[in-house]
Amino acid sequence: MPSKSRAAAAFALALAALLAHGTAGAQAPAASAAVELREVEDVYAADAVVESLHQATVSAQIAGQLTQLLVDAGDRVRRGQLLARIDTRETDAQLASAGAQVAQAEAALAQAQLNHERTKSLVAQNFLSQSALDKADADLKTARAALDAARAGTTQAVTGRSFAELRAPIDGVVTRRLMEPGELATPGRGVVEIHDPGALRAVGTIPQFVLPRTARVERAEIELPSVQRRLKAARVTVLPAADPRLLSTQVRADLPADAPAGIVPGMAAKVLVPIGRSQKLVVPTAAVIRRSELTAVYVLTDGARQLRQVRIGNRVSDDAVEVLAGLSAGERVALDPVRGTGAI
Repeated sequence: MPSKSRAAAAFALALAALLAHGTAGAQAPAASAAVELREVEDVYAADAVVESLHQATVSAQIAGQLTQLLVDAGDRVRRGQLLARIDTRETDAQLASAGAQVAQAEAALAQAQLNHERTKSLVAQNFLSQSALDKADADLKTARAALDAARAGTTQAVTGRSFAELRAPIDGVVTRRLMEPGELATPGRGVVEIHDPGALRAVGTIPQFVLPRTARVERAEIELPSVQRRLKAARVTVLPAADPRLLSTQVRADLPADAPAGIVPGMAAKVLVPIGRSQKLVVPTAAVIRRSELTAVYVLTDGARQLRQVRIGNRVSDDAVEVLAGLSAGERVALDPVRGTGAI
């Protein structure tokens, strides 16, 4: 059966069931509330994605085979913790070569110092000319410079050897592994991604026609449909520059420190940015019924309960939601639709 046909069938069944239960429960008095026009805060719902404020891609800085990968996705790591190792045979050889060059330079410097002292003594006794002493001075300086260069080469080799061990730059959780043991690591290629789950934010975009009304935004809410939660942003920032290609501006809303578990980077969200106040038709949230493809309320007319399909918008408060179509101001709706529809 095509998806549209299945959706239509589900809607029809839900409507029939609600009507049947509604007739059965119509005799008892029901708590009700009026549909009313109310001045409420107008918000723009910016589509957003959750991301971590602190995230890092740990990349290789030397070429070599990845010999060990000590973490997996979901593992918690501490800053400085060893994550992976790259084959060190080449870097070990470079370190040994640098050490040998230092030893050679030290021996050459010792010989140059002895030769300088000997030449200086002979010049003082007029056995050698001043030019011989000048040459001895130059040889001594050359030997000292060669030793400094050799020691710098050792430092470089030690640093290169340290790059064979990849360590966590931040505290956090491993998001995913980008390589597996045995693969060839090259400079700049990512090996592991890490993020801090304790510092998250929702990042969305605001079109330029809304931008003038967000000049002094100091608060916002973050709606997370997947976990059915709405949180007050700890901080909201509208970037002071627009994207000329998308004709929009980025908005960032930091999640509070006590955000519930289950929120992860990449999760869809909405940033609800206040942009003024307006008159809207609202109905209590408790009156709204959602069954499959059906969103409806029970309207009370002459003591009877009549099921009516409605189209709703954003929540305007903790206990009220905007009505876009299906109701008029002054109508009364039942606040106990569960009784009219049977147990949920």
